[in-house]
Amino acid sequence: MDLEVVHVFIDDDGRHGNALGIVDAASVPPKDYQYIAARSGLATTVFVDMPTDGSDSARASIFGPETEFAFAGQSVVGLAWWLIERGYPIDTVHVSAGPVEIRQSGKLTWAKTLAEWAPHFSLVPLETPKDVANTRARDYPANPHYVWAWADKLDYRVRARMFARELGIEEDEATGAAAVRLTAALRHALLIEQGKGSVLHTMFGTRGWIEIGGRVRAGRTRTL
Repeated sequence: MDLEVVHVFIDDDGRHGNALGIVDAASVPPKDYQYIAARSGLATTVFVDMPTDGSDSARASIFGPETEFAFAGQSVVGLAWWLIERGYPIDTVHVSAGPVEIRQSGKLTWAKTLAEWAPHFSLVPLETPKDVANTRARDYPANPHYVWAWADKLDYRVRARMFARELGIEEDEATGAAAVRLTAALRHALLIEQGKGSVLHTMFGTRGWIEIGGRVRAGRTRTL
């Protein structure tokens, strides 16, 4: 079974980003999704029903190492980019939470979602980006925590890290769903640098809608 890998939320030089696994759902029974996601060693793996010719949408299931997610920004953005690169002109990805609208602008791929579709994160504001850098995963052993500080409040630039031991993720390099939750809390578009240098863009819209966007690049295909 092939596991396609893409790196989501890379910086302008193509570095960093969070690795996402993509599996053709036709190649594996649903009962094995969780096992494969855990075996992949990645933060999330998506199992996609490949679009038929002429279709403008795709359906996908998202799994982390220990559980299924109704929505994950990294997964939807990465999958959408991967499908479009392969010639599928999709504008919607259907996940458990609901239909996620897709668009591309320049080198960014965007996904439109509601904050309530994202998993809950404890948002932990710190004083400075240095405080964020000095944070240790063992300081947050319970539910998922998104630790953040203003890098430049006037420009709405944020430095962040995410820890989710209970989900089997010691530290996540780039977390679209957490960025969505933070955007909803601050009620403003953000430019977020997370982890070692991944870059996430958000837009704050009307009626609770939020867009999460970023750059994506292809990785190596793996065989499981």
